[in-house]
Amino acid sequence: MNIWKKKTLEQMLHSAEKSDLKKNLTAFDLAALGIGAVVGTGIFVSTGVGAHLAGPAVVLSFIVAAIVSGLCALTYAELATMFPVAGSTYSYSYVAFGELIAWIIGWDLMLEYLVSSAAVASGWSGTFIGLLSSAGIILPKAITSTPAAGGIMDLPAILITVLVTWILFVGIKESAKLNNKIVIVKVGVIILFIVLGVFHINLINYKPFAPFGWSGVMAGASIIFFAYIGFDAVSTAAEETINPKRDVPRGLAICLAVVIILYIAVALVITGMVPYKEISENNAVPGALARFGINWGAALVGTGAVIGMISTLIVMLYGQIRVFMVMSRDGLLPKMFSNVHPVHKTPTLCTIITGTIAGLMAGFLPLDEIIKLCNIGTLFAFVLVSIGVIVLRKTMANVVRKFKCPWVPVLPILSALACVYLMSALPLVTWIRFVIWLLIGIVIYFMYGRYHSILQKEDPKKK
Repeated sequence: MNIWKKKTLEQMLHSAEKSDLKKNLTAFDLAALGIGAVVGTGIFVSTGVGAHLAGPAVVLSFIVAAIVSGLCALTYAELATMFPVAGSTYSYSYVAFGELIAWIIGWDLMLEYLVSSAAVASGWSGTFIGLLSSAGIILPKAITSTPAAGGIMDLPAILITVLVTWILFVGIKESAKLNNKIVIVKVGVIILFIVLGVFHINLINYKPFAPFGWSGVMAGASIIFFAYIGFDAVSTAAEETINPKRDVPRGLAICLAVVIILYIAVALVITGMVPYKEISENNAVPGALARFGINWGAALVGTGAVIGMISTLIVMLYGQIRVFMVMSRDGLLPKMFSNVHPVHKTPTLCTIITGTIAGLMAGFLPLDEIIKLCNIGTLFAFVLVSIGVIVLRKTMANVVRKFKCPWVPVLPILSALACVYLMSALPLVTWIRFVIWLLIGIVIYFMYGRYHSILQKEDPKKK
């Protein structure tokens, strides 16, 4: 068996053509999917976490993370138009690097989306509990805190994951419609926060601007990068898009433009309103308004955050389910995981399994550790995508590219180096956990995946 065996473009497109998934999504749907994924826990929660690491210079952390995300988005756009199939980086790697690397990146993506989903559910729970507390409703700590925080479980995080899993099971068209409506709501409440907060900025709060220096800015960026995770989920929806070669690049561009403007504006306003040491890590945006007695605004923004994070969870779980399904379709995971429901046309078993695991992680693991693990997995995936663009320009030079990443190989190299730089700012314990996860994945591949791989079983004489 050749563990470096690559899929051809024809093989990849053929498997997508046989798919039972419905093609319902437009460029607006994709942009909303991306915004729905990115504008969520990151802006409502991790803004506070980043401010404690970087001070008011957290706005620079957002800009650094935005630049890295923008570079990666250009590489994603090229590959997504070349390969309009589900599976994102996993599928691209199968063509660029071969089966073993594809498995490793698929296993890594499973970590990214699972952990992202758990982090969003955990962040949603914190905001929801804060909203209830402001209304005088106090829930027992035993059912609202993880064991690390002195509770038994975070029950709200588990329940919201169950609800979203059911929504995804019903179907992507219905999920996209709900996501589009939620995106409008949460963008609206973020704009409301900016408008209300800008009148309460005190310039003294910006001094010192960078109390922890450039190292603090980069530490903030390595955590805040979580806030941009999700735009790559747009590429996982390519197989269910009406015109992927046109709509995927457009969806990515609209998504990142909206997100970058909103994030930088919120970072400037919140650090101007509240001294960085006093910004709430679990309820940053509504808490800033409540501090100035704008309780109606805090309640409205808090409600919008609670509603808005649901769409983020929808997209995160969606991305995981689709990667899970494609790996199963290729034989690297048991075939039953890619079975599609006859009525809803969604992958049944992997939807249930994904929702269950994400719910358990959100219910029992602390949010800060979840975010760190999520970031390293995502950055690793972005490194491979960036390198993949360079490789495929050489090995598949004649394939039509509806969108071309500019300045290849310089821009993809910068993208990969930027991702590695952010990875280097993460703690050693996060690296250790990541390596353990990858080693477990490699063991599974050599014990199961390579023996059941459809590509490995294929007769090389049949072309």
